[in-house]
Amino acid sequence: MMKKFLSKWTAVLGIATLALAGCTSATPEETFNQEVEQTVKSGPVKGQKDEENKVIEWLGVPYAHVTDRWTAPEPVEAWKETLDATKAGEPALQLSNGEQIGVEDALNLDIVRPDTDAKDLPVIVFVHGGNNQSGTAQEIKGNTFVNDVNAVYVSLNYRLGALGFNPLPALKTGTDEENSGNYTLLDLAAGLDWVNENIETFGGDADNVTLVGFSAGGRDVMATLISPLFKDKYNKAISFSGGITLADEAESQEIFAKAFAPLVVEDKVKDTEEDAVAWLLTDAKEVADYLHGLEADRLAPMMGNASIRMSVFPHLYKDGHVLPKDGFEGATFNDVPLMLVTGTSEFSLFTAFDKYFMEDFTSGNLAKDEDKMAEFLYARNYGGDFYRLSNGVESARILDGHYQSEIYVGEIAYGSNAEVTPSLANGLSAYHGVFEPFLQTPSNYASLIGEEFYNDGQAALATAFKGHLKDFIATGKPGKDWTVWTAANQEVLLLDADKSEAKLEMTTDSETAEDVIAKMEADDSLSAEQKKTLNEQVLNGRWFSGPLDQSNFQY
Repeated sequence: MMKKFLSKWTAVLGIATLALAGCTSATPEETFNQEVEQTVKSGPVKGQKDEENKVIEWLGVPYAHVTDRWTAPEPVEAWKETLDATKAGEPALQLSNGEQIGVEDALNLDIVRPDTDAKDLPVIVFVHGGNNQSGTAQEIKGNTFVNDVNAVYVSLNYRLGALGFNPLPALKTGTDEENSGNYTLLDLAAGLDWVNENIETFGGDADNVTLVGFSAGGRDVMATLISPLFKDKYNKAISFSGGITLADEAESQEIFAKAFAPLVVEDKVKDTEEDAVAWLLTDAKEVADYLHGLEADRLAPMMGNASIRMSVFPHLYKDGHVLPKDGFEGATFNDVPLMLVTGTSEFSLFTAFDKYFMEDFTSGNLAKDEDKMAEFLYARNYGGDFYRLSNGVESARILDGHYQSEIYVGEIAYGSNAEVTPSLANGLSAYHGVFEPFLQTPSNYASLIGEEFYNDGQAALATAFKGHLKDFIATGKPGKDWTVWTAANQEVLLLDADKSEAKLEMTTDSETAEDVIAKMEADDSLSAEQKKTLNEQVLNGRWFSGPLDQSNFQY
């Protein structure tokens, strides 16, 4: 009430001052009208106000349309009746917690903005995580932080799994972009086009767009840096826990053919999986017809056991059109200010829910078994080191010498201090997604992090973190406390807190994957046999584990 009272009298005093000066008040075009009904280029949409968070939201707004599988998205058809934008849109077809959800044509987005009359606000376009196989635009909603960063927030649904990526030759009957097999990237490009055309309607500045992604979404963001499809579509980029991972097209075709082969045999199209693979690797029209005719519920679970292993579900193909054949090597970059943010224990969740540890972790028995806990810490800590490097400084090193814009690297250590968060420190530590509770309430990780996560220090860290984000999305610079990363200084911002205050400092992270391997070899907490088992069963084949997989590890 006090805020409304002050706002009212401020407005009255402002009008009086203008009148005395012989001026006129601002025209409606100079401010945002704060109405829930707005009109985009395809028609009117009606959202709703979230009074608790003092924001306005429009949910499930179509940004493009898929008329046929494995084709480029098309512009949405105009509508005349006001579109109800008060409920989340359908997510993309996927298997979620063992159940099929979503639809094939799910190209919709959510928009959230402060319930103020501010106009020309910076714009965030968010790409959700989920290994490009699962997840929704509602992963991070924006309601609890858009006022803190003073921005318009847009979150996209996009095609997933074998519908979002498919490199099989028989499907290459369209444009160069369609033939790339990178349909997810085509969707993201269409989403950015929609934002550039319509975001001013919601008080956003189309010339100040930051593309942001988490996990798989972060890897997608990194891929857009080298894609000609994304030239001039955004002005800055942030990758949360998303390193550089691309796939070879020919190898990917083999993997996809082997994944589809059991369906071909089941449908009695071919007698053996070997014959099915050979058939699926041809460009025959009957192969395309078969793939297009498959029921959606048979596509949703495909390659669902990937668990951040490109060898199971390869995507982001170096096709030569959407992504260059040589990947990041010598690419022409969409050169924009870039922020790379990672937790310091990124592999902890994947360790805990790997089949090797999951039963003990979920039952609570892990902490009671000293030997098993030692194995957990080995996989968690060294896997976390590899993953941290891949998300942050290793990605910066790959860009070094080719990238002209400023790069900022941040490492979140909060959760790793046993004096501050004892249960977390002995379990998930500074996990994959640790930034999310700094932005969103309630957190998606609430049941895992518990109440101990929250204290005055964490609140101060969240405020500082959001302050850096606000500065970066507005100006391309995150603030005076955050130094630009260079190959010479190797500096990253370490973000942590004790129970009462935030702890932010610039520090050096010069570690390499080879250094991590040397630490693993010298580790005497486990036997050689235990290390061999964990390396091969838990750490092997992940996004980040290439150096380990290719090394001559000395047990």
